[in-house]
Amino acid sequence: DNTGTHIWRMAAYAAVLARACGWDEDMVDQMTLAAPMHDTGKIGIPSTILRKPGKLDADEWVIMKTHTTIGFNILSKSEAPLFKLAASIALNHHERWDGSGYPHGLKGKDIPESARIVAVADVFDALTMKRPYKEAWSVPDALEQIRKDAGTHFDPEIIAHFETVLPEIYETKDFWEKLAK
Repeated sequence: DNTGTHIWRMAAYAAVLARACGWDEDMVDQMTLAAPMHDTGKIGIPSTILRKPGKLDADEWVIMKTHTTIGFNILSKSEAPLFKLAASIALNHHERWDGSGYPHGLKGKDIPESARIVAVADVFDALTMKRPYKEAWSVPDALEQIRKDAGTHFDPEIIAHFETVLPEIYETKDFWEKLAK
């Protein structure tokens, strides 16, 4: 249940953020449909790793990181623009602005903007929701971490846009929390 609602919440955050970054409404709609596929590759990850209540060990982490390429390989089979966008997001959403991410260590604007947007939406949602391996963070604590990671994990310009749409992000979060009750 948490994973299911996670993909729709983070897609809603990604759509808000894409609009703030200047995407036109057709592309925002594509983001809304493509973003939920960002973790498609997790179908190739053993459930013992996905549901582990504690931190992953080094060998488990190597396996977990392959979800980006597994997802890309699945989604890139289609020529449809939606699936091309989803494949790019799946492959690149764990790249980091400073080049320390995976799977290819892309840096800065070499990371597709779609993946840079999804990275922020994904982390915001992951931090603020309870997971098997952690408690939910407060929104202020999550925002503090995201701000701190601007320029290392995240594109600073994307974070600046995120700041401008925080009221809409809060509304989106409230909507999904009410829906879950």
